[in-house]
Amino acid sequence: MAEENKVTLYGMWASPFVKRVVFALKLKGIPYEYVEEDLRNKSSLLLKLNPVLQQVPVLVHGRKPIAESLVILEYIDEIWKTGPQLLPQDPYKRSQARFWAGLMQHIFESLATVLETSGEAQEKAIKEVSERVKPLEERLKGYYPDGFPRSFDLKDVGLLEVVIFSHLGAYEAQEEVLGFKVIDPKNTPLVFSCIEL
Repeated sequence: MAEENKVTLYGMWASPFVKRVVFALKLKGIPYEYVEEDLRNKSSLLLKLNPVLQQVPVLVHGRKPIAESLVILEYIDEIWKTGPQLLPQDPYKRSQARFWAGLMQHIFESLATVLETSGEAQEKAIKEVSERVKPLEERLKGYYPDGFPRSFDLKDVGLLEVVIFSHLGAYEAQEEVLGFKVIDPKNTPLVFSCIEL
């Protein structure tokens, strides 16, 4: 592959933010090289590619580094027209997809808080996770007014599904580790259908 078209992803296997990018690259059929980073001992190359945040993911396309997962997803969508379009053409719908994808960050932070706490603080964090998933489910009803459970065609997967899947796709393992039900298919069938791709 010519150096100007080479795609390299610097990541860490357990990061849902890296998984977003991996999923999008695969959906779009983009060949790439993957470089695993040790976040406890960051490589000098990672620090050079992302000197401000010094974290993964970083996508390098033709020697140009792009950091931050949502920014990378938009870049992928703008550069490669193969596979599904991740963001809608309509500016309002695009803004809504960005907003709700950003909400997933708060859900992820609440999940992390569950792991880091115990007792009353943990119970509060569990409640936060449930409360933050509810408006996402309501928003998805607006996205998919034809009803649910939604059956996804991989040709129609967009930014929001990629983000939901990357954060909650391992819900069974999360539930086992966390000790509570993260996703309830009865209460949040659309969110559940996003992770059952």
